[in-house]
Amino acid sequence: MESDSGANAGTQGAERYRFGDIVVDAVAYTISRNGQSVAVEPKAFSVLLVLLRHAGQLVPRDELLDAVWGHRHITPGVLTRAIAQLRAALDDRAEPHYIQTQHAVGYRFIGVLEPEEAILATVPPNAGGLAQGAVTAMSASPPAAAAADTPSAISVSDHAPSPASPYAGNERRGARGLWRWQWAAFAVVMLALAVWAWREHRPTRVRAAEPSIAVLPFTNLSENRDNDYFAEGLAAEMHDALAGVQGLKVAAQVSPATVLKQGGDVKALGALLGVSTVLDASVRREGQRVRINARLSDCATGYTLWTRSYDRQLSEVFDTQVEIAEEAVRSLIEVLPKQSEAMARRLTPTRNAAAFDAYLRGLQQLLAGGEGSEAKAVGFFDSALKADSGFARAQAGICRSEVAAFRHRHDASAFERARDACTRAGKMDAELGEVNVALGDLYQAHGESGEAVEAYTRAESDPVSRPSAYMGLAMMHAEQGDHQRALALSRKASALRPADARIFAYSGYYSYLAGRSQDAIAAYRKAVELKPDDAIYWNTLAALYVGVGDNAAGMRALERSIAIEPGPEALTNLGELKYQAGDYAAAVDLHTRATVLAPADYLPWGNLGNAQLAEPATANKARATFQQAATLAQGYIATRPADGTALAALGWFLANLGRAGEAREMLMRSEQLKGEQAEIALYNAQTFALLGDTEAARIRLQAARAAGLPETRIVSNVVLRRAGLTPDRARENAVQNTVPSTPGKS
Repeated sequence: MESDSGANAGTQGAERYRFGDIVVDAVAYTISRNGQSVAVEPKAFSVLLVLLRHAGQLVPRDELLDAVWGHRHITPGVLTRAIAQLRAALDDRAEPHYIQTQHAVGYRFIGVLEPEEAILATVPPNAGGLAQGAVTAMSASPPAAAAADTPSAISVSDHAPSPASPYAGNERRGARGLWRWQWAAFAVVMLALAVWAWREHRPTRVRAAEPSIAVLPFTNLSENRDNDYFAEGLAAEMHDALAGVQGLKVAAQVSPATVLKQGGDVKALGALLGVSTVLDASVRREGQRVRINARLSDCATGYTLWTRSYDRQLSEVFDTQVEIAEEAVRSLIEVLPKQSEAMARRLTPTRNAAAFDAYLRGLQQLLAGGEGSEAKAVGFFDSALKADSGFARAQAGICRSEVAAFRHRHDASAFERARDACTRAGKMDAELGEVNVALGDLYQAHGESGEAVEAYTRAESDPVSRPSAYMGLAMMHAEQGDHQRALALSRKASALRPADARIFAYSGYYSYLAGRSQDAIAAYRKAVELKPDDAIYWNTLAALYVGVGDNAAGMRALERSIAIEPGPEALTNLGELKYQAGDYAAAVDLHTRATVLAPADYLPWGNLGNAQLAEPATANKARATFQQAATLAQGYIATRPADGTALAALGWFLANLGRAGEAREMLMRSEQLKGEQAEIALYNAQTFALLGDTEAARIRLQAARAAGLPETRIVSNVVLRRAGLTPDRARENAVQNTVPSTPGKS
C-alpha cells in the first residue's frame, strides 16, 4: 500500500503526545514545554516514548533496559540518569505528576494525555520546523495556497452594506455598485498575489540555485526498540546514496542530539547545515512488514514539499529506499540515468532482506565498540553471507572487525582471519569503497604502508568511504610521527561526519601522541558527549586524566566506564591507579579479572606481573605471568613489528625472565620507532633499572618526563624506587591523593 500526497498530505500514523504544557513529537524527535524546545539525550527520549506508549502501565526496569539499550547487563544506573534527565526536562522533580517511580521495580507514566486535536490547535499555522511540517500537511494547504484555492474568501456580499445601513436607499445604488466593484477588484489583486506566492512555495521543485539536502536520523516507531539499528542503518544508507549524486550537496550525517538542540526547526537546521531541504522519515517494522513515512521539507519556508507513505514487505525495503531517494533528487535537480543507476546500486547492496538485516546488525556492533563487540559483529556479518554468499560489504565488515580485534586486543590470530576475509572481499568487488577501506586497514595494521596508501586512495574516490579513508591515512601519518598531518586529516573526516564519535576519539589519540594532552582530553570529552554510553571512550578519557596527573577526574571517568560495562581496559586502568596508591593486593585482583576478559592481550598480563612483583604475597607468581605476557607480545609483534610500545614492553618482560641480551635488543629496537614515547621511555627505564644500569635508566626517565609522563607514574613505580631512582618521600607526596574513592563492585 502506498500514498503520494504532496504538500497537502495527512499525518496518518504520526505519533505525538500532549500532557500539561508538554508536547512530544516522536517523528520530529522533539520535546517542547510552554512552546519552548527542551533537549534531552537520545536514550532518555526513547525511555519517554516507551512510557508514553504504555501510559498508565507499570513498565519494569528490565523491560526498559531491553527496549532502549537492547540488553540487561547494563547497570540500572544509566536508566536512573535518563529518568533524572526527563524529570528535569518535564519540570517533574518536586512532586512528580508525569513519571512515577516504583522503587526497585520500574516506572509508570501517570500524566493525562490530551487528544491529538488539542495538540494541533496549539501549533501556530505559520510555524516553521519539523513539527510544523507535520501540521502543515494536515491543513488544507500553506497559508498562501489557501487563498489561491478559495478565491471567494473575500466576497462582495460579505463586505457590502446591509439593507439596514444608511446607504440602503435607491439613491445610493450607484455608489453601492461602485463599492462592490472596488471589492471585486481587490479580490482579483489578492488572488494574483496568492497565486504568485503559491508559485514561489509550490511543492514541486526547490530553486535550482539551492540543490542541497540533509538526511536527518530516521525515527524508529516499532514497539521493539531493538529495531533502532534498522532505522539508523536506513538513514545512513540513504545519506551515502545521495552523497554520490553529482550536482547535489549533501550535508554531513546529523546526530539526533543536533536535531534536538534545534528543536526540530527546519529553518534552523537548514541554516546550521547550510542546506535548502531536509529529508526525515519514521520507520515502523512489524514482523516481515515495514512502514516508512518519508518527508522532504523546504528550509527557506518550513513547508513540507512532499510526503510519502509506504507499507510493504520487508523484502521490498530496497525498492522503497530507491523510490524515496529518486523522489528527493527529482525535487532538487535533474539527474543523469547513470547517476540514478549508481544511486539505486548503492541502495541495493543485496536483494536478500535477511542478509541486509544481519549486515545492519553487524555494523551496529562494529561501531558500538565494547566488550566482545568485534566477535558479535563477525557473527552477524557471517549470517549475512550465509543468506547471500556474494554480499561484498558483509565480507569487508568481517575484515574490518577482525582488524579492530587485532588492534584493540593485540590478538595475533585475529589478523590472519582478517587477511582471509579481505582476500575474499576483494574477489567479490575490488572497486567497492568499503572493500578498499578494509584492505587499507589490513595493510596498515601489518605495517605495509605503500599498499595501505593505495587502498585508502582508491577508497577516497568514493564519497561514501572518503571519511574512513581519511581516518586510515591519518593513522598512518600518526604512526610515522607526523601528528599534525594526522590531525588535519581527522578534521577533514570530522567535517564530513561531525556526529561520528570515533573520529573525535582518534583525534584525541593523535593529540596525545603529539604531546597535546589537554587537546586529547577535549576530543575525548566530545566523543563521550556524542556517545555517552561507550565504556571504552570513558575508560580512555580516564587514562588521559591520569596521564596529566588528575587522578580524581580519572577515577570518576573510570567509575562511569565500569558502571556501563566492566571491560578489561577499565579494570586494568583501575588496577594501575591502585598500584600507584600502593594497594598492590587490589591491583593484583583487578588485573587478574582483566586477563580473564582479555586472555590474548599481553598488556593486562604485563600489568598483572608488575602488581604481583610489588605484592610480597604474590611475588613468586610474577615470573609465570611475565612468561605469558612475553609469549603473547611476541605473537603480536610478529604481525606488527613496528609497534615501539609493544617492543619496549616485551623488553621489560624478558628482563624479568633473566633474558638480558634479548631484553636489550627489544629496548634498542623500540627506541628507533615512532609511538607512545612516554610509555616507551618508562618501560625502558624499568628495564635498565632491573638490569643494573641506573645511569641509562635516569636518561630514559628524563625522556619520559619530557614526553609528558606525570610524576605520579614515576615516583609510584616499585622497580624504580628499589633502584634508588625515586625517593620514598617524593612518592608519598605524589600519591597521597591518587585514589579519592573506591568504586562499587563492578
